[in-house]
Amino acid sequence: MVDSNKGSDRQFPMSANMSLINCVDLSCPDTEASVSLLKQACLDCGFFYVINHGINEEFMDEVFYQSKEFFSLPIKEKMKLLKNEKNRGYTPFYDQHLDPENQINGDYKEGYYIGIEVPEDDPDASLPFCGPNRWPSPDVLPMWRETMERYQREALNVAVAVLRLIALALGLNANFFYQPKMLGNPFATLRLLHYEGKASDPDKGIYGAGAHSDFGLITLLITDDVVGLQICKNKDAVPRVWEYVPPMKGAFIVNVGDMLERLSNCTFRSTLHRVLNHGQERYSIAFFADPSYECIIECLPTCCSKENPPKFLPITCEEYMLQRYEDTYPGKKSHE
Repeated sequence: MVDSNKGSDRQFPMSANMSLINCVDLSCPDTEASVSLLKQACLDCGFFYVINHGINEEFMDEVFYQSKEFFSLPIKEKMKLLKNEKNRGYTPFYDQHLDPENQINGDYKEGYYIGIEVPEDDPDASLPFCGPNRWPSPDVLPMWRETMERYQREALNVAVAVLRLIALALGLNANFFYQPKMLGNPFATLRLLHYEGKASDPDKGIYGAGAHSDFGLITLLITDDVVGLQICKNKDAVPRVWEYVPPMKGAFIVNVGDMLERLSNCTFRSTLHRVLNHGQERYSIAFFADPSYECIIECLPTCCSKENPPKFLPITCEEYMLQRYEDTYPGKKSHE
């Protein structure tokens, strides 16, 4: 366990519950120890830090700088890049409803989706969520596209390294998730996020991001030093208990997604989380590492038995993602 707030001047809300989560060092030569730490985290809360992942900290700062440059543009400029039917581009405040039962409006955040670049003349461009990205003009934001594409490549490399440990933790071959039907042709999405300073008020249904679990395999999140992310380890508790996950400079906060929970037959947990704003502007960047569209999401052979049969019916990644996106963008279609 690590206390990532030790020695920090970050201000946490009064009476805040803090979550201490495991920290996995990707440079550690003791693979068995790393797998053990990761497995414990996935069984307990589905969240853990990843350090020494190979992405230069100065480059991560540059990615944040470029993200802030985009969000500081006039709304008229940002709306020119509004999210299209392929789920690429800008999403304004209140556009997404992650917890419609408890939110009076949508999430108080704006974002920008960037997927794997697929040319329009590529046969795969006809698939949902697949096609060219929407990019700001280089005259407006020089080097913005190059920065984001490089970060996307490097984040995917980190995701592959993390998934090797996850495969071992599930009793699989280390390269299980890197076969063609999994991450050989990944559905990987980068999302830049900006939360303005408006304070959240759960009693009034106002959230930076409503309570939700992530859709895919795993999510790699980097944040600035402003506190906001909360997790709920027991979604069935009444009332629910929410704990803050402190930012850690240079580290990823990694969490298990719903697809991995399904694959593992609920052995690993996809945990509810949300974002509360506390009057401070906040930036984060999420990288969603998901398998190829045709991948069948079904129980892994190491995670079921006669006494513990599969809990979910098989479903393709494409079908599952379409369903989940439509659930959180009411009245809108993210595909043709």
